[in-house]
Amino acid sequence: MKITEKVSYIKGLAEGLSLDSSSAEGKVISAIIDALEAMAKEVTDLKENAEYLDSYIEEIDEDLGMLEEDYYEEDGCGCDDEDCCCEEDDDFVEVECPECGETICLDDSIDFDHVTCPACGAEFSCVCDCCDDDEEDGACGCKHGD
Repeated sequence: MKITEKVSYIKGLAEGLSLDSSSAEGKVISAIIDALEAMAKEVTDLKENAEYLDSYIEEIDEDLGMLEEDYYEEDGCGCDDEDCCCEEDDDFVEVECPECGETICLDDSIDFDHVTCPACGAEFSCVCDCCDDDEEDGACGCKHGD
């Protein structure tokens, strides 16, 4: 039974008792039933509003998801910019932040000893001490700039 149906049932039971509404007990029971009816109506209205808001939020979430897909469309390198620097110019190097895992594009104007991640603010070094910088890939298997 719904809450409004339960209150109606209780109201019917009280009316079946043939209580005198002018007596103290009759006044109390009548007031309680009136309060129950008002609360049942409020609860029903709140439930309807919550269901409406849930569906509305779901629609907004779907719309936001589509906007995020359109706006933050990635081209595979991890850059969010439409003017991706990684594929157009060989002077840029992709590195992954060791703290947050974000892919960052760096050019040769950056101090590779002190790189600051724009996503999380962590500072790290991209310099490999174990091999010669002139090699493409070092003997250790690293890629310079990583």
